[in-house]
Amino acid sequence: MSTKPTPKRPWSLRRKLLLGGLIALIVLALALGLGLGLTLGGSDDNDNDSPTLTPLPSPNTTLTWTPKVGDSWQIVLSHPPAISSTPSTTPNVTIFDVDLFDTPKATIDSLHALGRKVICYFSAGSYEEWRTDAQDFKPDDLGKELDGWPGEKWVRLGSQNLRGIMKRRIEMAREKGCDGVDPDNVDGYQNDNGLSLTANDSIAFMQYLSSVTRPLNMSMGLKNAGSIISAVLPLVDFSVNEQCIQYNECSKFAAFIDAGKPVFHIEYPAGDGDLQQSVESNGFSEDTRKKFCNGEGSKGFSTVLKKMSLDGWVEYCDGRVEVTGIDSGTGGHGKPRKVR
Repeated sequence: MSTKPTPKRPWSLRRKLLLGGLIALIVLALALGLGLGLTLGGSDDNDNDSPTLTPLPSPNTTLTWTPKVGDSWQIVLSHPPAISSTPSTTPNVTIFDVDLFDTPKATIDSLHALGRKVICYFSAGSYEEWRTDAQDFKPDDLGKELDGWPGEKWVRLGSQNLRGIMKRRIEMAREKGCDGVDPDNVDGYQNDNGLSLTANDSIAFMQYLSSVTRPLNMSMGLKNAGSIISAVLPLVDFSVNEQCIQYNECSKFAAFIDAGKPVFHIEYPAGDGDLQQSVESNGFSEDTRKKFCNGEGSKGFSTVLKKMSLDGWVEYCDGRVEVTGIDSGTGGHGKPRKVR
C-alpha cells in the first residue's frame, strides 16, 4: 500500500513578513556594527604597517600665508615668549611656534607687530587633563596613557565628540590670530594606544583637520607621522619633525622639501637631561652640530637644537645660541610630545 506524501503547508503572509523583518534587522545590525567600527577608529587587527597611501586631493582654497622652505623659526612651548618693546625679537626669525592655550592673544599681536608669523601648537591626538576643555572629552574617547606623560591619553580619532573639540581649538587659534596650526600626536597608530588606531585613522583625521583649518585661512602642519606623508602631503603646508636624525628617518620628510614645503626640524642632543653650563652658554660642539644639522636626508630643513623642555634656549646650525625671554607667570603646560 503506497503512502501519499503529506503536502507542504504554504507559508502564511504573516510568517513571510516575520521572516523578512528578521532578515532586515540582521542586515541592519551588521551594517551599523561595521559603520560604527569605522567611525570610532580602528580595526581589531591594528594593521599599522599597510596604510592606504593614495594621495588625498589637494584643497582648492588659497591661503594668505604659507611658510617657505628655509624659513627661520623658534619654538617655545614651556611658557609664552615674553615680547619686549624692542624693534625685533630674540632670535630674529620669521616664525614663532607657541602653545595655543597658554599664549595670550596680546603676545601673538605683538609678534605680528614685529613682522613675525605665529604657528600655534596644540595636541590633536591626545587628551591632556590640565587643558581648559578637558571636561569636554568623554570616557569612550580615551585610550591608554602616553608612555612617560602622566595625565595624557590617546584619543579615538574618529569620535565625533573628539572632532568637535578639535574644531573648537582650531577656531580658538583663528580668534587669537594664529597664522598656522601645529597639531600634535596624530601618530597614535605607532604607539600602544589602547584603541586599535590605524594609519588610515590618522589619514582620515588629518583630512578632517584640514577641512576645518583651511576655510579659516590658516596653514596646517603634519607633526612627525612619517609613514602617512605620501597620503596627506597635499593637505598640509609644512612638517614639524622631532629627532629624525636621531632615528635615521629624515629621508621620509625630504618629500616635503621636494614638494616645496618646509620641514621645521628639532633635535634634542642632550636628550631629556639638563644642558651643561658650557653648552648653555656656548652651544654644542662643532661635531655635535654637524651630526644633527647635516644628516642624511635633511638638506633644506630648518633645524634647531633644543632642550627637551622647549623653553627659550635654542642653537642654530651656524653655532648661534639665542635665548627667548619667557613669561614664567603665564601658562607652563606646553611640552614636547615625541613618543617612541
